[in-house]
Amino acid sequence: MKKSEKAVENHRSFYPCSSAVMCAFADDAGMTEQEASAAARPMAGGRMGKCGAVLAAETVLARKYGTHDARIEELNRRFIEKHRSVICRELKSGAVKSPCRSCVTDAAEILESLLDGADV
Repeated sequence: MKKSEKAVENHRSFYPCSSAVMCAFADDAGMTEQEASAAARPMAGGRMGKCGAVLAAETVLARKYGTHDARIEELNRRFIEKHRSVICRELKSGAVKSPCRSCVTDAAEILESLLDGADV
């Protein structure tokens, strides 16, 4: 199973958006699944403003490549291209209306492609 599919399966199993992504990619972040879940908890449900799935994907990239890596900007660019925003409030109730599962799916797929060496 691809890690992006694991993230979607996690979300189907009632993981919060951020935990769904972080736990699926925990090894890439140098964490156990339990550590990833704990680290992702504060990001869920828009508590930090930005979509939790995107924040989790950013965290994985930052832990693997550093906080100033171009892949983080590329993740945001690609996500905005699909959803027009990375702000949870806008994604859930604004003009955008992207369901959480869609955000988890796209954040995880973009993350997976960036980890697999897709052009940045």
